[in-house]
Amino acid sequence: MQRGKVYNPDEPELMQQQIIAQEKNDAYNALKRSDFKGRTQLLKEMFAEMGTDCMIEIPFYANWGGQHVHFGNGVYANFNLTLVDDGDIFVGDNTMFGPNATIATAGHPVYPPLRSEKHYQFNKSVYIGKNAWLGANVTVLPGVTIGDNTVVGAGSVVTKDLPANVVAVGTPCKVLRPIGQHDHDYFYKNEKLDIWS
Repeated sequence: MQRGKVYNPDEPELMQQQIIAQEKNDAYNALKRSDFKGRTQLLKEMFAEMGTDCMIEIPFYANWGGQHVHFGNGVYANFNLTLVDDGDIFVGDNTMFGPNATIATAGHPVYPPLRSEKHYQFNKSVYIGKNAWLGANVTVLPGVTIGDNTVVGAGSVVTKDLPANVVAVGTPCKVLRPIGQHDHDYFYKNEKLDIWS
């Protein structure tokens, strides 16, 4: 499952392990929003790695309940984060996810009998750097790497790697421009930041 090769996910032992992981995910979503301590504790149990000061808003969904997810420190995810974590997902410190973001590591062969009759799938790890920001409704596909500080615009579908320090948008997602002085001086279009004075 974690080797990046084609396999059959319908094996009874795998399915049972996945159900146990998903039930922990259900327990997380049943916690009170105000139970920050309980939410943090359960995430640390669910995830492969969970840094300090992370927050995932409820509801949150993961195929394997986060078992293959590695979060750095200070990661924030808004409502409806969906992690198809059949493969590993690595997220660097201080990265943010907008509402309804989806990170997918699983794919299926294109040849129809392998999908419909055998249900074969494969998993490719996703790497997201530090200080990245993925806007609302962003989808990241299997095998993608997103560099440090990169901003992915709302609604984008990331099919290929993105370098560090860029703004990228679209379906498929493409680099729009580098992050630069304009981003230092303005917070929205041509509205000037006044926090530097």
